[in-house]
Amino acid sequence: GNRSGLLQKASHKGNVFKTYEGELVLNSLLNSTTAGPLSTEKFFFSVDNKQLGEKMREWEGKRVVVRYKEKKGSLPWRGDTRYIVDSIRVVE
Repeated sequence: GNRSGLLQKASHKGNVFKTYEGELVLNSLLNSTTAGPLSTEKFFFSVDNKQLGEKMREWEGKRVVVRYKEKKGSLPWRGDTRYIVDSIRVVE
């Protein structure tokens, strides 16, 4: 599948198996009188490719489109989530 939104968080973590983890903000409804979002939906995902994970860390804070595959569960060497991203591109 594909998801688009603001790449809010990108991290490289783990004790034995180091994985790249991301957090994408999908929706935000802005109130005209305040600067903050009223409602957000987050999409948590993992990246098992080192080069892609490093690019993701560079693009933190930008609008991106991610392409992912959904697995039946998570495995420690693949990441914390069942959503494994195989491509990320910045939306201009």
